[in-house]
Amino acid sequence: MTYLAQEKQSTHSLEPESSRDDSADRDRSEPQTGDEASHQRVFPEGDRYSRQVLFSGIGLEGQQKLGAARVAIVGCGATGSALAGLLARAGVGMLRIIDRDYVEPSNLQRQSLFDERDASESLPKAIAAARKIAAFNSEIAVEPRVDDLVPANVEALLEGTNLILDGTDNFETRYLINDYAVARSRSWIYSAAVGSYAVTLNVLPGQTACLACIFPDSPRGMVETCETSGILNSAVNLVASITATEAIKLLVGGAASLRRTLLSFDVWTNERSEISAGKPRAGCRACGERDFVYLAGEGRPHITLCGRNSVQIHERQRPIDFAEMDRRLQPHGVVRHNGFVLKFWHEPYEMTLFPDGRAIIKGTTDAAVARSLYARYVGS
Repeated sequence: MTYLAQEKQSTHSLEPESSRDDSADRDRSEPQTGDEASHQRVFPEGDRYSRQVLFSGIGLEGQQKLGAARVAIVGCGATGSALAGLLARAGVGMLRIIDRDYVEPSNLQRQSLFDERDASESLPKAIAAARKIAAFNSEIAVEPRVDDLVPANVEALLEGTNLILDGTDNFETRYLINDYAVARSRSWIYSAAVGSYAVTLNVLPGQTACLACIFPDSPRGMVETCETSGILNSAVNLVASITATEAIKLLVGGAASLRRTLLSFDVWTNERSEISAGKPRAGCRACGERDFVYLAGEGRPHITLCGRNSVQIHERQRPIDFAEMDRRLQPHGVVRHNGFVLKFWHEPYEMTLFPDGRAIIKGTTDAAVARSLYARYVGS
C-alpha cells in the first residue's frame, strides 16, 4: 500500500457541533473483533484471483499483466469509486486515484467506497478510497492524490500510467484528459452517468475516434447534472462495470474484443444506442490537427461541481497553515479541521480549504461571490 498524499489520522468530526453524532466517536474506541483484525493475514498464493484466472479471456498470463498495470482514475465520485473498487478487486497492480473533493452524506447513495465515518470526517475522497481498498486488497499499491487535474499538473499526475479512466463530472476536465491522451498516445475511457442515463467510449489514439471527434464542442446551454436531474446508483454501477471490463480487456491484451462505439443506455426506459467510433474523424481538432487547447489551459474557468451549489477556487501556491487559519477564522464562524481539509461555516456559506490553498465555496454558483469570500477570509 503506497500513500503519496499526506496520511494523517484524524479522530474528530468536521461537522458543526450541533449536527454531530457522538456515537461515531464511541465506535472508534471499540476494539477490533477477530474478523476485523484477520484481514491482514496472508492468503495462499494464487487463491485470491483463482476464479478470475479460470476465465479464458484472462488466464494466468492475463492476471500477471493486470498485476503489472498502472491505472489512473481521474475523479473518485460515483463512477470513479465504483471503478476503483472493481479494478482493485481484480488485481490491477497500481491505482492512482486523483480527486479534488471530500466525502459528504449525499455521496453515500451512490459512491460505493465511502461510509458514514468518511462523511462525518469530511475525508478527501482519494484518501478514503485508498483506506477502503487497503482493507480488502493490501497486495496492490494505491496512490491517492488530493488534487484537481489542471493543465499545470496533468503531466505530473498522469505520467507513468498505462491507462486513464474518467470518473469526472465535467467536460472541461474530460477534454483535458483527451488532449493529454492523444498528445501522449495514451489510451483512456470516457464514462458518465446522470439521472438514469449512462454513456461510455473507449479512446485509443490513432486507432479510434477521440472525445473531440464525437463532441467537437463542449455542451452549451442547459446541461443535465446530478444536482438538477439526480442520479440512480444503478446507472453508475452499469457504466462502471462496462468501463472496468473494457479496461481489463485492454490491460490483458484483449484489444480485439474492445467495443469501438460510443455506447449509451438508459436503465429506466431501457433505451440503448451506439454511435460508431471505429476511426478518427477527419479534421478533428485534437487527433487530426493536434490543436491541444485544453492542454494549453486556454480560458479555464471556475467549475460548478456536480451535485452541489458550489464553486471551486483554483488558487495555487498558497500553502495554508490550518492551525493559524483556524485561529483567524474563529471570530467569524464555525471552524473545524483535520490533516487534510479545513471547514469554515459562515452562514449561508460553507468553505472547504485544502493545504495547497484550493477552496470549494458551497452556497453559491456565482464565481464573483466565491472569489469575494475567498479574498475576505483567506486573502487576495
